[in-house]
Amino acid sequence: MKVLVLYYSAFGYVTVMANAVAEGARSAGAKVDIKRIGLTLQGSSEPESHFHADQGVPVATVDELVHYDAIVVGSPTRFGRLASQVAGFLDTAGDLGRKGALSGKVGGAFTSPSSQHGGQETAAMSILLNLLHFGMIIVGPPCSAATMADAAGQRHPSALDLDGARQHGKTIALTAKKLAGK
Repeated sequence: MKVLVLYYSAFGYVTVMANAVAEGARSAGAKVDIKRIGLTLQGSSEPESHFHADQGVPVATVDELVHYDAIVVGSPTRFGRLASQVAGFLDTAGDLGRKGALSGKVGGAFTSPSSQHGGQETAAMSILLNLLHFGMIIVGPPCSAATMADAAGQRHPSALDLDGARQHGKTIALTAKKLAGK
């Protein structure tokens, strides 16, 4: 099983969660790649001094998506939505959707709000709607405590947050394995 953990993270919190999702998928025997959606700062009202531009993770291209059995997409929340960078990346995958290139693959989502009522559920649904449009089979995360990060990205995921991310990654990899008959 090949799993892609694809994420956007401006402050680094979603990066930590992406690594936990990947760890969970690896624990199920999956080969996992972690790639990010490129960082854009144009027009940002957020303090640029807090951005983590160099994350040591390769930037993904849309064409690579077809090479995976499962894709897990992560995004910070922006006013109850997914980050515009993630939306833009998924928008550019429209041709893959029209060709059915992602149909039948397993998909999942994880998000991180910057406030208690930051809209993580609606942001996750925004990602999942894109994956459903591509014909992907959605696997949801296990029930766990809410995750929150402050605007400067100072909060780090709790052990419970990371455990939930690992469980989600593992469940996605196991579901993809079952669907592939492996």
